[in-house]
Amino acid sequence: MASIFSTQLLELGVQPGGVLLVHSSLRSLGPQAGGAEAVIAGLREALGPYGTLLLPALSYASVSPDQPIFDQRQTPSCVGALAEYFRTRPGTLRSLHPTHSICGVGPLAGELLAGHELDSTPVGPHSAFARLPGAQGQILFLGCGMGPNTSMHGVEELVLPPYLFGGWSHYILKAADGREVAMPVHNHSFAGYEQRYERVAARLEAPDLRQGQVLQAACHLVEAAALWSAALRALRQDALFFVEASS
Repeated sequence: MASIFSTQLLELGVQPGGVLLVHSSLRSLGPQAGGAEAVIAGLREALGPYGTLLLPALSYASVSPDQPIFDQRQTPSCVGALAEYFRTRPGTLRSLHPTHSICGVGPLAGELLAGHELDSTPVGPHSAFARLPGAQGQILFLGCGMGPNTSMHGVEELVLPPYLFGGWSHYILKAADGREVAMPVHNHSFAGYEQRYERVAARLEAPDLRQGQVLQAACHLVEAAALWSAALRALRQDALFFVEASS
């Protein structure tokens, strides 16, 4: 029998058998969520056995030019309790990237996560973020608003707004299979600007953007292809559309 959580996800529009990238605030769901394992189980229940679940595993808080070693198995993520729990869960795969890795489970996880180390930027064409539109994927913002939207970096990398890039860093990646990979990355900068990615909501309409409540969390569900298309149009019209000058 489907849980209340998975039923509400399906009512919101999560597609069984699809690919779902989740940005999350575990606390926003309330105490009835049952903790991180129950939330992951509910997401997988909604997706079904043929669905693929992705969560970001960004590690820029612990991997930097001054601390350039990334360990695919051990380096923690810094984007919330649910993402960090998912990273450590048995069977979870992780892409190989020093600052913007992604974790996943499901039939397409290996394909979507492979080759991230071939990029020279945080969200390049080999990232699962960039591959999500082609997989007819969806992005779920689970109680965190639409501000924490890593996919937007991939759109920015296509347009190259003036605030985006800083200098280069050279990282050493320790892969789970024992390999060591040297990876130069053109880091993002954002010097003098603050991100305002929630503005993309004004460029989207139903059914590409759905809003609703799941347990106690206000949620947004977006079709990835529509988000990339709308954000790309907005940036080409105004290179500063998704930022504002820092005060």
